[in-house]
Amino acid sequence: MQIGSPPREAAREILDEDALARTLARLAHELIERNDDLPALALVGIHTRGVPLAHRLRGLVSERSGVEPAIGTVDISFHRDDVLVRGRSAPLHAQPVVRATELDFALEGRTCVLVDDVLFTGRTIRAAIDALLDFGRPDRVQLAVLVDRGHRELPIRPDYVGKNLPTALGERVRVELEEIDGRDRVLLEPDPTGGRDE
Repeated sequence: MQIGSPPREAAREILDEDALARTLARLAHELIERNDDLPALALVGIHTRGVPLAHRLRGLVSERSGVEPAIGTVDISFHRDDVLVRGRSAPLHAQPVVRATELDFALEGRTCVLVDDVLFTGRTIRAAIDALLDFGRPDRVQLAVLVDRGHRELPIRPDYVGKNLPTALGERVRVELEEIDGRDRVLLEPDPTGGRDE
């Protein structure tokens, strides 16, 4: 028996490619069912993995309803509450990569559905709402997430949930998407940081 660190627990697959596709199909159906005015619907993906999810949902909604929702992306880098700048000193934490916010449509009169992969503390969504409202005032803002893992720190609740997944703080939900990672799946794995890096 070798002495040293204990063996690392393996990641557990929660959704495979087929299950993820079925989950997105159900979310698209719910979007159609709960929004009477589909031409006023806009799907806004939160960088990074919320963006391809929003594009997939747009395709599914269009395929099933004949109406193609507007599509946009939002970057939350400058709205995060963990981005700290200390005068001329180095930041306390690694700084986020800044990506483009693209909202090529007026927000007024729209139902904007923010799309993200994992809902955890709610801080990312709060930042995304702040970023969205910098560009206008939609009639409604809704939230669609692939996985809700619990442990909310802010009073934020999703309107559309692909999978409710109770987790421990010592676990991490890892979403892999074909567009970014080369395959579709959702994994639950040990996370020694307690999920604070999500």
